[in-house]
Amino acid sequence: MSNIVAIVGRPNVGKSTLFNRLIGERQAIVDEQSGVTRDRTYGKSVWNGIEFNLIDSGGYVVGSEDVFEGEIRKQVDIAIAEATVLLFVVDVSSGIMGPDEVVAEVLRKSQKPIIVVVNKVDNADRIGEATEFYGLGLGDYFCISSINGSGTGELLDELVTHLSPEKEEEKSTLPRFAIVGRPNVGKSSLTNALLGQERNIVTDVAGTTRDTVDTHYNAFGFEFTLVDTAGIRRKKSVHEDVEFYSVLRSIRAIEGCDVCILMIDATVGFEQQDMSILGLAQKNHKGIVILVNKWDLMEKDSMSTKEYTELIHKKMAPFNDVPILFVSAVTKQRIHKALETAIQVHQNRLTRIQTKKLNDLMLGIIERNPPPTEKHHYVKIKYVTQLPTYFPSFAFFCNHPKYVREDYKRFLENKLRENFNFTGVPIEIYMRQK
Repeated sequence: MSNIVAIVGRPNVGKSTLFNRLIGERQAIVDEQSGVTRDRTYGKSVWNGIEFNLIDSGGYVVGSEDVFEGEIRKQVDIAIAEATVLLFVVDVSSGIMGPDEVVAEVLRKSQKPIIVVVNKVDNADRIGEATEFYGLGLGDYFCISSINGSGTGELLDELVTHLSPEKEEEKSTLPRFAIVGRPNVGKSSLTNALLGQERNIVTDVAGTTRDTVDTHYNAFGFEFTLVDTAGIRRKKSVHEDVEFYSVLRSIRAIEGCDVCILMIDATVGFEQQDMSILGLAQKNHKGIVILVNKWDLMEKDSMSTKEYTELIHKKMAPFNDVPILFVSAVTKQRIHKALETAIQVHQNRLTRIQTKKLNDLMLGIIERNPPPTEKHHYVKIKYVTQLPTYFPSFAFFCNHPKYVREDYKRFLENKLRENFNFTGVPIEIYMRQK
């Protein structure tokens, strides 16, 4: 069993800052506003040769009617259940508060190793003030400042004594699928439906997921890494710094994945923002699958799947070779078909075509349909090869590359798509000097 360390505590004591310090990168969103971390964020760290997974949980709140705080409490309970060791973070500047005592009681019931971490101890006076935290009844504590890193070495020395050495795993070669889309289209609901557990917070308020969350999926013959991203908003809709960081993280998730599962809301339609996300995925040469979610809410007489598909294709043109599935994350309608399709698109993206086979086919097509003469220049294409890129790209060698028109490049792309399965995958056509 892997080593899992959960960072828990009431809101705004510096859990996410400590998380970032321990994993050595700014993965969790850090902001002065309390309650910023909503889902459990995962990272990896290693100390004295012992590797462990780190969970940054939301702040534990009891007795609040706020919908997010109720959901955060559930997430913290799950984090505690998953963990091998618990890092209980408290704030020296405020001393013991009521919520700290509630958290201490919850942690005691877990019967797991608990390390009390007194944060924001950045001078000698505060070291003396920290003695108050013996009052929690959890034994010794470690004084740290997660902002500047002081005290974290001693904390880590203690932490790894509770963990077991493991063999370092090789970097995952599993395909990465990023669930992307505008806020409140059902991305987290889809993740939860696929995993069969409440892995992410799901509420009916737009923009709930702020951190991207990676999950290893291995069931029903499928194995991949699933990335649930924050909802991408138009720039003018981004009012908070937190939302701004979330948008950046979603863009990075698209850049770092293999296949984008673009979810749209059937009740709203395929809007400009969906087109922008599609364009971003296309620009980054990612595989693309479109899921029309909440199809169970549609009046089927008002629009058929065929009509809806044609509507999307019209807006997507000229890149129409993308699978479109009509699903419901709530009723789990066709969600496993969505996974099958994403796997197939990933395989399509890895397709390599033998140069001889490519030339035998394409040169015959080009001979029957030669490039139009441009400015009295007769273009002659002599040879074609697939380039060694991480996405399908093809070089056509000819005498006048700059006189090959864009519409003819699209013609060549369409012929490649007719003869080979590149569904869901953007293709690049390059004209090179022979």
